[in-house]
Amino acid sequence: MKNKYSYKFAIIGLGKVGTAIGHLLNKSGHNIIAISDKSNAALKKALPYTGGKAFLDSKQAVIGADCILITTPDDNISSACNEIADSKLIKEKFVFHMSGAGGLDLLDSAKRAGAVIASIHPLQSFSSIDTAINNIPGSIFGITANKKVQKQAGIIVRDLNGIPVFITPAQKPLYHAAACFASNYLVSLLNVVESIYESIGISKADARKAYLPLIYGTLQNVETSGSIQALTGPIARGDAGTIEKHLAALKKTQSQYSSLYSALGLITTIIAQKKGTLSAKKAKIINDLLKGDTEHEHSH
Repeated sequence: MKNKYSYKFAIIGLGKVGTAIGHLLNKSGHNIIAISDKSNAALKKALPYTGGKAFLDSKQAVIGADCILITTPDDNISSACNEIADSKLIKEKFVFHMSGAGGLDLLDSAKRAGAVIASIHPLQSFSSIDTAINNIPGSIFGITANKKVQKQAGIIVRDLNGIPVFITPAQKPLYHAAACFASNYLVSLLNVVESIYESIGISKADARKAYLPLIYGTLQNVETSGSIQALTGPIARGDAGTIEKHLAALKKTQSQYSSLYSALGLITTIIAQKKGTLSAKKAKIINDLLKGDTEHEHSH
């Protein structure tokens, strides 16, 4: 379907995100006129998804575009922007990047050249181009832009079937840190789960069979009732004896994880009290056990 606002896009940096976004923009009626990457292989892989003309030189790619999307790795955004920052090429054009942590300062050179700048970050994880294409629609996008550009940024996000949320530059690091907890640290936690199971002779594959249904069930509970009501387990029940056993076993055989267990436990006692299932008295007993462990950790 053709939409009212159809922009001509140039995409610089054809990794998973740039390629997937290009594909989705194309599908929504925008026109990807050019793609650019330093790697011929990346361009070759992206072209069937995005269409457009492929350029190794980004300056050439931006000539006919209204919107320029920089989707290089975070550390290269600034230099990619510097390469196209020529007022003859980008004056009054819309230049945006898709980094979660990076601020608008990465696009300073484009701004000085008269471009309108913004950052549009999909709150989603990308393990491949195809999963990105499937997962982006329905995701939240953090938009960092001044008032003038918010409408345009919002249109692009809605055309990707995303949900726009406006984030100030000052809020951006916390917005991104929360996303790291949700995605990256969840993966790290599951790796801890596998390691502990492996230490008692359960293979990674069997461990996944054991914990994935548990996690899916937990996520459904969170979706239905929120993160406080979804809390179950020994801390929520005030079962100090079990916590003591866990700590002793971890210290003995998996000591690298005992301070993590305690740190998360201290947060969990707060949640359990909010839920109303853990009395202040029981919370103190459990906190003392957990703190004893963190103090024990620090004394080494």
